[in-house]
Amino acid sequence: MICIHVQILLIILLWNCDCQIIPRIEECGLTCSQGIHCKSKPSSDIFNSFCHDAPASLSSMVLKGMKISTVMMCVQGSPCSLHLNIKGTVSLDENIRGLEICSLSLDTQQSQCTNVRFARKKSKMLTGKKVQVQFNCIEVNVAQHIYVTMKTVPNYCEVKLSQEYYVEDCRNSDVGKYIPVCSAGKFDYTVDRARKIISVNVSSFRHDQDYYVRLCHKWFTCEDVGAFAVIKGKKSLKSVSLKYSQLLPCLCIESWLAIPDARRIQLCPFENDTKALWDNLVYNSVTQTLAWEPACPVLVTVNLCRLMTSNDHCEDIQNSSKNSPEKVKYSRVDTHPRLCMKFTTKQGSWVKCPFAHGDFPAWKMRTAAVAERMQVSFTSQTKARFSVLVCNRTQLALCESVGMHYSVSAGWRTDVDYSVPLQICDIHCGFRGQIYSDGNPAKAMTHRMKSVHSLH
Repeated sequence: MICIHVQILLIILLWNCDCQIIPRIEECGLTCSQGIHCKSKPSSDIFNSFCHDAPASLSSMVLKGMKISTVMMCVQGSPCSLHLNIKGTVSLDENIRGLEICSLSLDTQQSQCTNVRFARKKSKMLTGKKVQVQFNCIEVNVAQHIYVTMKTVPNYCEVKLSQEYYVEDCRNSDVGKYIPVCSAGKFDYTVDRARKIISVNVSSFRHDQDYYVRLCHKWFTCEDVGAFAVIKGKKSLKSVSLKYSQLLPCLCIESWLAIPDARRIQLCPFENDTKALWDNLVYNSVTQTLAWEPACPVLVTVNLCRLMTSNDHCEDIQNSSKNSPEKVKYSRVDTHPRLCMKFTTKQGSWVKCPFAHGDFPAWKMRTAAVAERMQVSFTSQTKARFSVLVCNRTQLALCESVGMHYSVSAGWRTDVDYSVPLQICDIHCGFRGQIYSDGNPAKAMTHRMKSVHSLH
């Protein structure tokens, strides 16, 4: 029985602790196998961002086997720091002068790039040989979300390796013990999704110091999304509750000691909660623009698509693909109920159809009494033909036709007036007390109009 208890306790400890050992180095550097002399320098060649077609003789598998890990550089007399250890294999070729290795922080969108150059004479002699390149001089932060790419120099299209990587956080035993940002305090959290509250508990900090905790949205910096809470060091209760409005991928918990220039710990645990990102669609009916602006930085491809009625598949509309970390906007958009926007990331695709529920009406109808005539006016966002059927209201849901049927057309945001002979009494009987708040006519007439108009 005692053994069982010890075993269960050990399982719990291993579950709550990342005990993976992080290798230590005393200095960072670049190494190449096969006796190839190589050197590195920070990349400033913006032209290598653009790729061009590879020669027919160059294999797309010239790069392969990229692996990423974390190493800890600890120099005597200085605090330890975390670095990416990036390995990859390149087949030497006369068309390749070197490699470019880049890291992009998906939290802040900041990037670092390094050029790796091979000795020209020896690399020509060893054409076709596979050389392993190892580089570990890119410094990273605790719990950082990184996107790493390895490209050839020159940059040939389709010849690239890429991989996402998560740097260990303070729960790792080595990181928690040797990285200064973790020694200021440790915290865990629970999320009450129903009440939209994150409860944060802080431990392992000096009890004569106060501690600050807040929620923030991480862009280039962590932008405040509410007042910070103070945990009093002398009080026994070391937890606070913080309210949030949306669980977003960039929502982070930040904490720091209440001392000058204190280093801050950031934990961003909601990186997979991307659902709310696709809701921020805005349509401007005056300019006919449909725009989406992300609440967090995200690598995404956006397409307009047409929702098919047969299988709910959304078919991409040609030449509508856009990539932007900030804002996507489409002009002259037809507010059709099956017109949707598709968002695609490495995690999957999401489709939003902003016009499906009539939130943005494609056309409006207004009426006005002029002498003994009724003037019907249409404003349409799309080219359309409207049929007008004149009728007398007999019951709430019934309108008896008086035999007059008219057809009018409306162009882009053009008012078309059409006068219909009708007694004044009929206007009051048909429309009394049933005007839309935005000035649209009675619901009965509007619903009737919707059933007979057609879009070209």
